[in-house]
Amino acid sequence: MRLLLVEDTFDMAEAIVIRLERSGIACDLARTLAQARETLNVQRYDVIVLDINLPDGLGTELLKEMRARGDRTPVLVLTAEFSVDDRVSTLNSGADDYLVKPFDQRELEARIRALFRREQGDKAEEIVLGNLTFNPSARVVRLDDSPINLTRREFSLFELLVRNRGRTVSKERLFEGIFSFQDTDVSMNALELYIARLRKKLGGSSIRIETQRGLGYKLEVDA
Repeated sequence: MRLLLVEDTFDMAEAIVIRLERSGIACDLARTLAQARETLNVQRYDVIVLDINLPDGLGTELLKEMRARGDRTPVLVLTAEFSVDDRVSTLNSGADDYLVKPFDQRELEARIRALFRREQGDKAEEIVLGNLTFNPSARVVRLDDSPINLTRREFSLFELLVRNRGRTVSKERLFEGIFSFQDTDVSMNALELYIARLRKKLGGSSIRIETQRGLGYKLEVDA
């Protein structure tokens, strides 16, 4: 999953980025509306976390712009406002969820993952793929009854493939999903390395990660 955080408070932004990246979420940071607009012009995201009060305007301005041009990316709004009217106004502007400051980082992560699951269409907590089970909430993959130890990026890569199983996912989309703009020293070759690691760790399962020459990768489940 790749996420854009639009937040100008340094300490809060840093804490959120550290927490999410440790959980396997590639996180880009914009501190102003202008930076967020520039970033959205060149990159797509699975979820956006958007603060309301920013140095150059209100986050709801960006939200309305996105919805007006048909961008349905799930948006979770961070707000210090407590009134019901303010919350209703935020949701009416196109937000999918909101969280009132101060908040627990665990709740923020849980809500982000819930938005991602809802957008991807998998409502089940546990997805059964032949003799392999995948639980995105618990971040657990099991082969029969034995857990498979995946690193955070391996898990994120596998989750993208699972969400799109049976369909070819481009290398660019997979790369975007596990690396952020901060990973400037990472090349596309790193993706092939992670695919190779996944194939090795999933050996003996009903899962096949097929290479689609010139297109990307596709996850198939053997009957």
